[in-house]
Amino acid sequence: MSSSDASPSPWWARAARPARPPLPVALMVRAAVGMALPLAVGLVVHQLDLGVFAGLGAMHATMNDRVEPGRLRAARIGTAVLASALGMLIGTALQHTGADGVGLGVALTLTAFASGALSATGPRGSAAGMLLLVSAALGSGMPLPRPWWAAPPMMLVGAAFVVLLGLLPAGAPNRPAADPCNRALAAAYEALGRTLVDLGGPRAASSRQVLTARLNQLQDLLGTSHTNRTSRTSGTSNTGRRSGRDHRDRQERRRRMYEAALAATEAATGLLWARRPVPPEVAEVPARLAAAVRQGGGEVAVPDWRPDTPSRQALDVALRAAADTVAGRDTRIGTAPAPPPDPWRLRARLLSRGSVRYGLRVALCIAVGSAVTANFPLSKSYWVPMTIAFVLKPDLGSVFLRAVSRSVGTVLGVAVTAALLMVTTDEWALTAMAAGCVALLPYATAAHYGLNTVVMTPMALILLQLGGQSSAAEFWPRVLDTVLASAIVLLFGYLLWPERPRHRIEPRLVDATTALRAYLDAVVLDAAVLDTTLRNGSTHGGNAQVWLRRTAYRSLADARQEVRQGLAEPPPTGRLAERWLPATAALERLGGAVAAFAAQIRYGGRVPDPSEVDRVRTALDELTAAARAHRPPTAPPAPAAPTDRPAAPHDPTRSALGRAAQELETLLGNRPAG
Repeated sequence: MSSSDASPSPWWARAARPARPPLPVALMVRAAVGMALPLAVGLVVHQLDLGVFAGLGAMHATMNDRVEPGRLRAARIGTAVLASALGMLIGTALQHTGADGVGLGVALTLTAFASGALSATGPRGSAAGMLLLVSAALGSGMPLPRPWWAAPPMMLVGAAFVVLLGLLPAGAPNRPAADPCNRALAAAYEALGRTLVDLGGPRAASSRQVLTARLNQLQDLLGTSHTNRTSRTSGTSNTGRRSGRDHRDRQERRRRMYEAALAATEAATGLLWARRPVPPEVAEVPARLAAAVRQGGGEVAVPDWRPDTPSRQALDVALRAAADTVAGRDTRIGTAPAPPPDPWRLRARLLSRGSVRYGLRVALCIAVGSAVTANFPLSKSYWVPMTIAFVLKPDLGSVFLRAVSRSVGTVLGVAVTAALLMVTTDEWALTAMAAGCVALLPYATAAHYGLNTVVMTPMALILLQLGGQSSAAEFWPRVLDTVLASAIVLLFGYLLWPERPRHRIEPRLVDATTALRAYLDAVVLDAAVLDTTLRNGSTHGGNAQVWLRRTAYRSLADARQEVRQGLAEPPPTGRLAERWLPATAALERLGGAVAAFAAQIRYGGRVPDPSEVDRVRTALDELTAAARAHRPPTAPPAPAAPTDRPAAPHDPTRSALGRAAQELETLLGNRPAG
């Protein structure tokens, strides 16, 4: 963990602290045009009601837009907007048939169960499930277009326009810097360079966490590239066959560059754990590799230096292999040809225990919200279930923080909207305002959930104003609706629901310990079969090791994120996260220790000591059992303990695994620090 994670800031300060993401200019421009043009066309042809629904589809597409390859981007947006259109069809059909309060509540509750169950299956399901429920709620209360069934098709039209806007930069497909995969690969090399610069310093752990995030992003972007290699068939012309071969060659070269980056990352992680800096001229190599990737390739010189430890030697070999792959030379990396996992696969079955549990949780909140809206004279009853759907989206962090942020953000958003409408209510001016709000959405979403609400609330209210449903005087009741919905979520979806923080934090830690144990087992197995070729220059000791290490670091990143979100919650969640914080830090350091141990085996000729391996395995098993039994370590190590940060670099003549075992045993209280 970075030092910031371990700081004694109160939970409310953590909750209010926004992130500082880079400004996604391309996404912001695309979002503004995608919203403005449908509304403008609706104004020109005097069909503003249809333009509003097209703008709503464009907004939902923007919420799921990313800078990524066309196939992945179209799948992300298409799945979400198809679910949104289905929800809109359900909602408008209920309104068109004149469903009463009971019928509407039952229908929305059933939709909520399907939405929650779908949301719990993974990233794609989360976006689709939320929009299914949001659109069903909106469709049940918004003014119907003419004809009534035109709302879902118009949403699809608006979303398709956003997708097409994203294809416009592809006019120069041979320009490497425009390729999202090349940009992500370059960003990963830049993050590697920052990690090498920070080796041995206080920012090293934070830099490594950024590097892991960049590699995760690159892995997701490459998730469909490998399957595309085998799905292409021969064309009917030489041009088509040549184009197919060129495409496959580019994909293969990109895969090798990615694997070379993984090899260099493993070496850098071992150096970070050992607190061993490298010469500045070596630390500059990844930045030059990134520049070459953006240019489509080129020679990158690796300086002649004398790596004097196994981890430094592993880095030298990995950087030279990376330079060869960027230059287009065929270099044996030694990793498995298996593709990275598909980021869109369902991570849980639709009717698994977890998805059914979450479906019931959402359905309960919607049922309570429907009962409340049916018995109280709320002017826009659909606002309550819509807010519940947004707050309960499962992959946005703490439900408590989202409920509070949603309420505060809605108050500020309504104030902004009221101020804007005091200036003008001209339809063209409102169109420009809506475009401006949606342009801010990509940045606000990445920065803070509350800021996202501040931006989204004016956008939604302006669309309602353009649809002729609301006036400035009716906006302030939306604050009451939002507070009511947030209170329902906090009571029935947070406090009374049998979902405790341990159900979020501790399963992630179990996944991380299991993945780390598999990575360690692969390193030990590779040591048993290491041959002369590997001793003399291969960057990896086995085919599966690199992917096991990737899986371990993805699991560690997920665990760290869950703990970080828990630290921003009030007790008891915050206290539980604090108790698991040292274990998460120790596991991250163990990943570096295993990487250093693998380098010692490869380049130091070390034979694994079975007793040391058994000590680490035993400690991991104990930590796994503690997480499953909801028993965090009772005595977190003092700041000077080895699990925090050793005071001196690791002696390369000593076993890295031995020190890792000692750190874990200190954490678990089995052995005094020393």
